[in-house]
Amino acid sequence: MGEADAGTPSFEMTWNSTTSSGYCSQEDSDSELEQYFTARTSLARRPRRDQDEPVEWETPDLSQAEIEQKIKEYNGQINSNLFMSLNKDGSYTGFIKVQLKLVRPVSVPSSKKPPSLQDARRGPGRGTAVKRRTSFYLPKDAVKHLHVLSRTRAHEVIEALLRKFLVVDDPRKFALFERAERHGQVYLRKLSDDEQPLRLRLLAGPSEKALSFVLKENDSGEVNWDAFSMPELHNFLRILQREEEEHLRQILQKYSYCRQKIQEALHACPLG
Repeated sequence: MGEADAGTPSFEMTWNSTTSSGYCSQEDSDSELEQYFTARTSLARRPRRDQDEPVEWETPDLSQAEIEQKIKEYNGQINSNLFMSLNKDGSYTGFIKVQLKLVRPVSVPSSKKPPSLQDARRGPGRGTAVKRRTSFYLPKDAVKHLHVLSRTRAHEVIEALLRKFLVVDDPRKFALFERAERHGQVYLRKLSDDEQPLRLRLLAGPSEKALSFVLKENDSGEVNWDAFSMPELHNFLRILQREEEEHLRQILQKYSYCRQKIQEALHACPLG
């Protein structure tokens, strides 16, 4: 594969799952949209169900000679043709593997069919305005091999992945994590927008246990409302109103029941 253009990752896609995707139109039906977005699942912070823990990686600065030596050591350890290459300008190119662990569906233009592997390689069409959206689930644990530059940053990786799969959701809804297994424990750390995944890959070596990359929803505990479209925001308001009305109904019903029991007890008491 040829070298990628500066700052623009090229892609070699690999599916590791045969799970079919679930599709749902979001054009006119609120009920269909609500099965994917509820105030509890989408807005509130959910408790973690795994043992992942945050960890800080050491990322020392390397001289040019040290980078060249690291690349030689890296290429000598891999059992594939996914080599790293040093460029004349001092940068280097190589491959990173990203595993998708998305719980929620993603949105694509409804005028387009769901993206296949061939669609992802061709890239999105140009000059098409997004007016309506269709939601579907990406295959669970899908894996993408990305050919990137050493200066390619985490937010560029996320944006490029979304473009390749025609996803029109705001990139800020997603985050790139690095994952490591140490002493029987799994550790996760969210990459900042400006971190360079290929540099982290070089420092950690080719071992997937030492370091791997995962794309997940950007659940920071606080909702970034600017990342949602107008239809989504209006739908959230409708959901919140219905949940509020339901909670009020349950509270009124509870106190009405208690009041009724107290009154029954009063009537049952003998006078005097």
